[in-house]
Amino acid sequence: MRKWLWLLMIVGVVLAVDQISKRRVVELLAVGESVQPIPALSPLFQLTRSQNTGAAFGFLPQAGDIFLIVAVVVVIAMLYFYPRIPAGARLTQLATGLICGGALGNALDRLEYGHVVDFIHYQIPGVISNVSNLADHALVFGVIILFIDNWRQERAQPPEDTPVNQGD
Repeated sequence: MRKWLWLLMIVGVVLAVDQISKRRVVELLAVGESVQPIPALSPLFQLTRSQNTGAAFGFLPQAGDIFLIVAVVVVIAMLYFYPRIPAGARLTQLATGLICGGALGNALDRLEYGHVVDFIHYQIPGVISNVSNLADHALVFGVIILFIDNWRQERAQPPEDTPVNQGD
């Protein structure tokens, strides 16, 4: 039961912070409008309201409904496998909550607005300019944590004995 409460807490926090931040951005900024919350970082970081109908980096802009379905399927799959995560595997549990919360945050946007509200604008002039949101960051951090935790678990296991081929 504690494991499920832990998951619900993580998903709830991600959803709440994501949705509250997006509502504030929608209330305060017009699409394309930018503000510099930290003027010294303005060449690298600002808040710019953007609408994303596709996937990350605006990929497949006409496939918003497909991404909504994918998000729901991912959350259902994660919830199906969640009981199989060992009780002590807190990082995997955390990663699952971050991924589910992020996927649901963007899915709610697609249902409410018909697109995902992005506003965190990072840029390295001449190299990259990306606008994302907190749900995206939760998803990315969740996947990174999941990979690192799985990698650590694999390294902790003793190597399996492999039979040596003696030839014919």
